[in-house]
Amino acid sequence: MNLFQDKLTELSALNKRRALISANGIDFSSNDYLGLANHEGLRQNLIEHLQSDIALGAGGSRLLRGNHPQHESLESFAADFFGAEAALFMSTGYLANLAVFTALAARGDKIIFDEYVHASAKEGIHASPAKHSKFAHNNASACEDAVKRARDRGAKNIWIAVESVYSMDGDMAPLAQLMDIANRYDAYLIVDEAHATGVHGPDGRGLSAVFEGAENLIAVHTCGKALGQAGALVTLSAVLKDYLINTARSFIYTTAPTPLMAVAVEAALKAVRDEPDRRAKLLDLISHAHGTFKNVPGETQIIPLIIGGDGAAFAQAKRLQEQGFDIRAIRTPTVPKNTARLRLSITLNVTPTDIEDLAKAVIS
Repeated sequence: MNLFQDKLTELSALNKRRALISANGIDFSSNDYLGLANHEGLRQNLIEHLQSDIALGAGGSRLLRGNHPQHESLESFAADFFGAEAALFMSTGYLANLAVFTALAARGDKIIFDEYVHASAKEGIHASPAKHSKFAHNNASACEDAVKRARDRGAKNIWIAVESVYSMDGDMAPLAQLMDIANRYDAYLIVDEAHATGVHGPDGRGLSAVFEGAENLIAVHTCGKALGQAGALVTLSAVLKDYLINTARSFIYTTAPTPLMAVAVEAALKAVRDEPDRRAKLLDLISHAHGTFKNVPGETQIIPLIIGGDGAAFAQAKRLQEQGFDIRAIRTPTVPKNTARLRLSITLNVTPTDIEDLAKAVIS
């Protein structure tokens, strides 16, 4: 036990020790971009379902007794909403990424990923039997060079993996260029839409929506961010969905999401469809935030305030928390060395005045 305590002490000395703290103060840290986590209409919808005979638990994996009508209803609605041939609902985005990379990318294949793609995608990539290499962030030319080398060296299938909106930098992937590369080199494009779903793209359907229906596109739509719920939807061809159901261990050997969560996610997607004013209001807030915090990178609801050292970022976050702002420090290894930051997240849980007050507090 002392060994682990020593390691924790070392993390503390390096300003890298993490701790669970409760939500407190003005929300500048959550991913509840559209404010759907506390949407009264969604709440009432769930209450009505609870008063019916809906199962409270799934009862098993989807392939045993855990496949419920609510799961299938959600998948049908989601495929139509996103414009995909099929959708598969999974318990978390982490498990979805494990499924996609470990089941689809095989030995003899090559995965080429953006160096800033987030941790759950990297976990799936590293667990895959396929070889992998990274390319410089958002550099389509570097991606093409890597794809060409893989093709010249006889890779069977090539998989390009990116985020549409990067979770720590708030910038967007050059998806049109990447999709063109995938098409020209007979490769697949895997897009994690975690921070775009509900916010960006046509009608909030994500930045890859314009390419949906292509057989070589797989998109992961996390449901715990702008949708305010939990789980993840993978949109893809019907053949690839069937293949995941048959081969993805993180799908086969996991208890299914509850039927109630499937209901909640479908209701959240309908709210995105039926309440476009929410998205419009959020986009106005994002514009206001970028006008208030000048000369910051990114162009989305995620605004990184780069501090530098881990200790300095942690101290700054603590100072702002004491002033009533819930903002967190992001440190290595989540971000590169000397780029520790405050990750400012713009949601409908704040007002323009809140944004201005935070900017004044950051400067002071």
